[in-house]
Amino acid sequence: MKTVQKKVIFVLFATLIIMNLIKCKAVKNTNNKQRGAVIGTTSGAILGAIIGNNIGKGGKGELGAVIGGVIGGTAGVLIGNKMDKQAQKIEEEIPGAVVERIDNGIVITFDENSGVNFATNKYYINTNSENTLNRLAKVLKEYPDTKVLIVGHTDSSGSNQLNMDLSKNRANSVTNYFVQNGLHYSRFSTKWYGETQPKFDNSTASGRAKNRRVNIVILPNKKMINDAENQSKQ
Repeated sequence: MKTVQKKVIFVLFATLIIMNLIKCKAVKNTNNKQRGAVIGTTSGAILGAIIGNNIGKGGKGELGAVIGGVIGGTAGVLIGNKMDKQAQKIEEEIPGAVVERIDNGIVITFDENSGVNFATNKYYINTNSENTLNRLAKVLKEYPDTKVLIVGHTDSSGSNQLNMDLSKNRANSVTNYFVQNGLHYSRFSTKWYGETQPKFDNSTASGRAKNRRVNIVILPNKKMINDAENQSKQ
């Protein structure tokens, strides 16, 4: 009888979570697969949001390992609740950013029109970008049980090597800015792809502007996962 009661309480709890978060745009556009119903597979949906349709074989190897597998069942729902709240907070703090709740993670996309941007062929953090990153750092401090992946991209202007170096330096600049503002370096991983992973048409000015982007992916860390698994067993 106690087991049945626990299941009923959990269903009611999950229903209240969904009702409370339905206004969150990032959450409203997800589905069950994206919210953690698949168990033990690399999070291809997150990879797709970061690098488009160019995932290739093996889930991009090292990047797939950083993102990890999708957590399902009761633990997945508990983690999803925490990530939903964090996504909603980010939307409130940074209305110009594209915030997506995908699988167990949050994918934030900044391009030249949405909060974090760089001067041509430059990688330093300008004043406008500082203001946006400060707001995001505030949320990351509020939700410490997460790890953060920073991914840099460029458009097709310039040589392949120049763009690869530029995307690396921009991703590292964002990471270093967070660390300098009180976030521990161990939370961060950094990847860069230069011009090799366009999501938009590089033959147009608007497409190039969108391809000059930085993705920030927020994922549950081991503590959040362990806590959720332990709670689900109670």
